[in-house]
Amino acid sequence: MSVTVTDQRSGFREAGLGRLREVLARHVESGRIPGLVALVSRGDETHVETIGRMRREGGAPMRRDTIFRMASTSKPVTVAAAMVLLDECRLRLDDPVQQWLPELADRRVLKRPDGPLDDTVPARRPITVRDVLTSTFGLGMDLTALGTPILGAIFEQGLTPNLPEPMPEPDEWMRRLGALPLMHQPGERWQYQISNDLLGVLVARVSGQSFEAFLRERLFGPLGMTDTGFHVPADKIDRLPDLYAPDPQSGEFVVWDEAAGGRWSRPPAFPGGGGGLVSTADDYHAYFRMLLNHGMHEGVRILSRPAVELMTTNSLMPEQLAARTAMARDSVHVSHGQGQHGGWGFGMAVRTYRADYASIGQFGWDGGSGTSTYADPDKQLIGILLTQVGASVPDPIQLMHDFWTTLYQAIDD
Repeated sequence: MSVTVTDQRSGFREAGLGRLREVLARHVESGRIPGLVALVSRGDETHVETIGRMRREGGAPMRRDTIFRMASTSKPVTVAAAMVLLDECRLRLDDPVQQWLPELADRRVLKRPDGPLDDTVPARRPITVRDVLTSTFGLGMDLTALGTPILGAIFEQGLTPNLPEPMPEPDEWMRRLGALPLMHQPGERWQYQISNDLLGVLVARVSGQSFEAFLRERLFGPLGMTDTGFHVPADKIDRLPDLYAPDPQSGEFVVWDEAAGGRWSRPPAFPGGGGGLVSTADDYHAYFRMLLNHGMHEGVRILSRPAVELMTTNSLMPEQLAARTAMARDSVHVSHGQGQHGGWGFGMAVRTYRADYASIGQFGWDGGSGTSTYADPDKQLIGILLTQVGASVPDPIQLMHDFWTTLYQAIDD
């Protein structure tokens, strides 16, 4: 365990930080979380905890520069690439995407989301950049639609990560995506995941660069995010822990992805903006500090202030978010209480009502690999929690809840 604090002028109560450390340590000592890295900051104060070890059976201790699979916490970071293009007027919010993604022209839409794939009507309008940025372009993951023909086709075609069928390279992925009907009319309903992967393809085609090259040039490099990318090079692989997905019935730990020789040990065919990044606590801290600083980083403007405000403000009406709201409210036995934020910006949740200790206006997201990253403009607070236990069991989600509860208690105002 280690603690790093810089500049004691503002931020946290020492007793509150002690409680935070005790709560985090309790989760590791339970045996359900092998190790974690937690970074919290407020104003000029930054506090880091490293607890436990890289592997369940022991091995090296967690370090501040441990590299984690960020899973869906990739979404709040990779969406900034599109905002760069919006700032430069190389994209417009209501441009049809088919000029860059012709595979998505002339869409057909299922008459019923659970109906046969050939029972369709024409889309009322083209898919726009806004639809992709807000996850409302018409196709995505919907846990309430498991077993339907369209979800089956999405899985069979390798259009989502973490399945036995690997995702193909971007042009082939687009071809397969374009062969399927939409589940909903463009702009009608928020749906998870596929929009964020689609965004990476859009950025690559508009910019003429690979998605990763664009991110590195316009975001990762200027922000000093030297350990962030879509794979871990060989000279850093010792800093990547194994990723566990415990069996939901027995709780037995199962290695879902090994470090050496695993999925992130080599460049992927598809650089997934929805969940493909690896990173460290300090790299993500740099990104979220830039957002809290209205797009500035160490005197350099990364994004315009309006771009940051647009990303981190709720963009959707209640009827667009109805399915997500119902999932969070009515299926807490599945969501474990996650998702009760009220709103959605670009690539991240935005809190529009007080559902827990967090302030209205807090923005960020969580990842299925046991990661949680949010910033709170009202409190000028950033929290980053990184583990190596997937959300196949409640344990990492419960750890997230306890992390945020104790973090907000630690604020000294």
